[in-house]
Amino acid sequence: MREQWSTKIGFILSSAGAAIGLGAIWKFPYMTGMNGGGAFFLLFIAFTLIIGLPLLIAEFVIGRGAQQEAISAYKKLAPGSNWSIIGRWGAIGAFILLSFYSVVGGWVLIYTVMSVTGSIIHPDTDYEKLFGIITGSPLIALSGLGVFLAISVVIISFGIKDGIERASKVMMPLLFIFFIILVIRSVTFEGAAEGLAFFLQPDFSQITAEGVLYALGQSFFALAVGFSVMVTYSSYLEKNVSLPFSAASVSIMNIFVSLLAGLAIFPVVFSFGFEPAKGPGLLFMVLPAAFAQMPMGEVFLSLFLLLFLFAIFTSVFSMLEIITAAMTAGTNRSRTKVAWLTGLIVFIAGIPAALSANVLSDFTIFGLTVFDASDFLVSNIMLPGGCFLIALFIGLRMNRNLMKKEFLSGSNLSASNFQIWFQIMRWLTPVTILIVFLYSLGFI
Repeated sequence: MREQWSTKIGFILSSAGAAIGLGAIWKFPYMTGMNGGGAFFLLFIAFTLIIGLPLLIAEFVIGRGAQQEAISAYKKLAPGSNWSIIGRWGAIGAFILLSFYSVVGGWVLIYTVMSVTGSIIHPDTDYEKLFGIITGSPLIALSGLGVFLAISVVIISFGIKDGIERASKVMMPLLFIFFIILVIRSVTFEGAAEGLAFFLQPDFSQITAEGVLYALGQSFFALAVGFSVMVTYSSYLEKNVSLPFSAASVSIMNIFVSLLAGLAIFPVVFSFGFEPAKGPGLLFMVLPAAFAQMPMGEVFLSLFLLLFLFAIFTSVFSMLEIITAAMTAGTNRSRTKVAWLTGLIVFIAGIPAALSANVLSDFTIFGLTVFDASDFLVSNIMLPGGCFLIALFIGLRMNRNLMKKEFLSGSNLSASNFQIWFQIMRWLTPVTILIVFLYSLGFI
């Protein structure tokens, strides 16, 4: 008998954890800073609600409808066809994402340990230089990557109820609380108004064609859609849970955390003279500077980093789960052994990304480091591509009656609500993704 989520809230919080993680807290602020501030945020919200939310419902419908992990789900729902390539695409994408995502997880783990031991906040600390030292040391970067993945594998090996769900029920609410505390302090800094204006006042003259693609990719990255991660998660879900409600809850939480991240980061960026387009290191420079201005700052920084670390783990759990579930489905393979083998392979694959800021800093792919190239490939090509394929699957292949049954099960929605969602998935979603992609490439 397959494992199942024990509660609705456990599923929603675990799904939110899979979505939020580094997407909303680490990547969203620096992508916003590099792409015009408020205009990027507005595009991100629009893409999340109009495109991302229907796609999240779609992955939930596919997963619970098949009651199988991603690859097997498409085989079951479209037997004798090649649609299972969507699941394989997701597993490959999740693997590539894990290879650089875990590097950032290692950075956060190192920062957490340093903060707990009181080694970060000091009057003379140059936080930009500190980040450069941590990422610039091969030994530190690889150690962080290895330990981070080892902890992730230990938790994922416990399974759904005892591992992912139990952790998420505690981690996610606490993260919200600490984020709100940080926002309250950040907006009271002198010069915070300039940061708030940058983040909340849209200036569409700052948005480029590439920025539109980044906003679309960020909406997919932040919701964890496109790689069928949520297909695997929802396959463990009982029939009395409303899929549209669950998807809406995850989407709203994701937007809310992204809003909190912007409100927490950008007032500090402008108050302390940081550059908003600083890139992946933005968060690691801003957070210590903010907490240093609070009473018991080191303690609060330590607690926040611990919760942030937990949020990252929940995202990694989802990606490890899709790979682990695919490798153990229909076999007698030990879940624990497969999880450890996957972790080892991801570690090896993550070495080039971990060394991108040091010994491999001069090695580039189309002008990008291995870390940046992996990020670009996943966020702006593979995720939109996966979402496009899922939309085609919903519109062209999946049984309409099964879709309707899963969409309406456990909810008070009507058949007309289903029809609206189906038409969005059949026409609006694939067409929008295609137009944005062609626009970013300069074809239209």
